[in-house]
Amino acid sequence: MKVKTILVSQPEPKVENSPYFDLIEKQKVKIDFRPFIHVEGVSGKDVRNQKVDLTKYTAIILNSRNSVDHFFRIAEELRFKVPDTMKYFCQSEAVAFYLQKYVVYRKRKIYVGKRTFTELSPLIKKYKNEKFLLPSSDKLKPEIPSVLNDLAVDWKQATFYKTVVSDLSDLRDVYYDILVFFSPSGIESLLQNFPDFKQNETRIAVFGNTTVKAATESGLRVDIQAPTPETPSMTMALEKYIKEVNKK
Repeated sequence: MKVKTILVSQPEPKVENSPYFDLIEKQKVKIDFRPFIHVEGVSGKDVRNQKVDLTKYTAIILNSRNSVDHFFRIAEELRFKVPDTMKYFCQSEAVAFYLQKYVVYRKRKIYVGKRTFTELSPLIKKYKNEKFLLPSSDKLKPEIPSVLNDLAVDWKQATFYKTVVSDLSDLRDVYYDILVFFSPSGIESLLQNFPDFKQNETRIAVFGNTTVKAATESGLRVDIQAPTPETPSMTMALEKYIKEVNKK
């Protein structure tokens, strides 16, 4: 079956040069964007109940832009003035760049990984005498605690925000040729919103091994997968698949 419509379970890209817009133009397909999950902050009281005293930490580990937003939101709610001496360990350049929304970059101590959490670990190890706080969501990749425990540093994880299933009831009678997922939470949202979902001719595209696992364990057929050596991005995987089926 040819592909004409795609639903991506993420917000619409804000940049004009997004490869999704190239895909729309080149392959003449319709792509809609809709977050299947969203983030909700927990209260300062909830953070306190996790036995977190912000004054006790000398370094913050930030693995996403959400962790940046919610760390500073909680700090403000708890009337904690973040000291100039605080060190920030950011998983990627994108997170470090986003941190500038809250701190003056040149005056603070900011350490930046390349992309994955494992690539940040040598920097954390270098400063193993710090007391690290990891403000995160309630759904933390198992690799992160594993890496930190292996480093034998003094660290604590605290839930500053939660991943929540979005209401998708308005999509009940809408059909797409391809549904695109980037996390197990997206798969969970699909099945919570539509417990009677039947895949039939709908193609499922997934990014990452944990998402593949969540999809297959839920009885879904995975038709498109990324990253692979040939298609390192989701848009490349989609384009390859569309070219193949639409020329038949």
